[in-house]
Amino acid sequence: MEHAIEMIGITKTFPGVVANDKVTLQVADNEIHALLGENGAGKSTLMSILFGAYNADSGTIRIHGKDVDIKDPNVATELGIGMVHQHFKLVHNYSVTENIVLGMEPRNRFGILNIGQAEKRVARLSDTYGLQVDPTALVEDITVGAQQRVEILKTLYRNANIIIFDEPTAVLTPQEIDELMQIIRRLKAEGKTIVLITHKLKEIKAVADRCTVLRRGKYIGTVDVEDVSEQQLAEMMVGRAVQFEIEKSPAQIGEVVLSIQHLSVADQNGHVKVRDFSVDVHRGEIVGIAGVDGNGQTELLYGISGLSPVSSGTILLNGADITHATIRKRIELGLGHIPEDRQKHGLVSDFSISENCVLKNYYQAPYSNAYGLLDHAKMAEDAQALIEQFDIRAGQGSRTAAGSLSGGNQQKTIVAREIHLSPHAMLVAQPTRGLDVGAIEYIRQRILAERDKGRAILLISFELDEIMNLCDRIATISKGSIVGIFAQHEVTEREIGMMMAGSKRDGGNR
Repeated sequence: MEHAIEMIGITKTFPGVVANDKVTLQVADNEIHALLGENGAGKSTLMSILFGAYNADSGTIRIHGKDVDIKDPNVATELGIGMVHQHFKLVHNYSVTENIVLGMEPRNRFGILNIGQAEKRVARLSDTYGLQVDPTALVEDITVGAQQRVEILKTLYRNANIIIFDEPTAVLTPQEIDELMQIIRRLKAEGKTIVLITHKLKEIKAVADRCTVLRRGKYIGTVDVEDVSEQQLAEMMVGRAVQFEIEKSPAQIGEVVLSIQHLSVADQNGHVKVRDFSVDVHRGEIVGIAGVDGNGQTELLYGISGLSPVSSGTILLNGADITHATIRKRIELGLGHIPEDRQKHGLVSDFSISENCVLKNYYQAPYSNAYGLLDHAKMAEDAQALIEQFDIRAGQGSRTAAGSLSGGNQQKTIVAREIHLSPHAMLVAQPTRGLDVGAIEYIRQRILAERDKGRAILLISFELDEIMNLCDRIATISKGSIVGIFAQHEVTEREIGMMMAGSKRDGGNR
């Protein structure tokens, strides 16, 4: 077997953590090779070394059998290596073509940018690989899925033969994920070698030829994907058997805690996205909102949490009208919020874990005294307790910057903070998006534990299996309106899918 990539004995350390510990990776020419591991297992670090974003402390890299010294991404590009990053590296007020050619702009003999020539080449590449982007569109005006296609085109424009995808489906809808899988297959058919960094077992089974597993920075093994089950891959990844379905006791439902009555919410452009939405969430139950992305879920969350004003309707929390209350007032009255975008609304990436854990109550005792001075020692003490309780992998403990954490550990930090505040009602949005099976299992168990403590939980998720697994009642939303609300045992996934498309079913309650 001829290897396109050989990384032998790669070690990389950061302050307080060994990210890669003598890791070996061998990728055959023209294969789709999955790199599987928990959040924080060292997958992205290893591929960042291959791309030249980091330099290894020790180890050897060979590309097509030749030893190479990849000092920076420019060297990687010259070697035909491209990387599609999890968090896109795009300039939002530039066009698609301007982003793709940035740093390699075609110029005429007078040194003037020939954008027309670049647009033609981008259009040809787009057609060849079925990537369907408008070369003239502004990046800020296109969908997340289209932005990812722009990132792929950036690598192809630079003639990459080895393409690294870093958690490529973390921010995509189910439909966009299907499209990406087709694109990856097409890239292989065109002779490319693909490394797919992921923790989604279904995607590995769908497209990968072989899979290498890392755990806590160490190499665990490489397997032929067709010879192993999802359960076996999960056990290799986390080192133990994993529950794909969480067992839950019957809900002990109490009084109404969160009451949403005839709510309408507009987006930032004034278009009404939520229409006459009504639902009650009781103490001790999880009510799930199921729907295709873009059907008003984001605006609903913004309206309830206070991130956006509501157009009409009423929001009651334990009988108190919070429809027009400030965000701080809602928090003080007992409204928790795990946001769908953990980096935009969940954390301050430059702040430490300690500081992020008190974002909502830093001005109160025991973290602030009568003079408004923060007690950093108490903040650090409580944050460290949460780190241990929620198994947050942080190399420098409570002093670790939130932005340096893996996606799963960022999510655990948010969940820890919200649960620590002991809210009466919790808005929980996409709680396991982009997480590995171990973290998914853990966070789902914590959400169920809060329900069993008597919290009222409103859960929004695009993962139907998550909705079916966790929720006691399920409300289906289409075009901003409720199609039906049913007890979990009264409805099937197929029926929910039909209602998500706008079909109505007889019955249902609010």
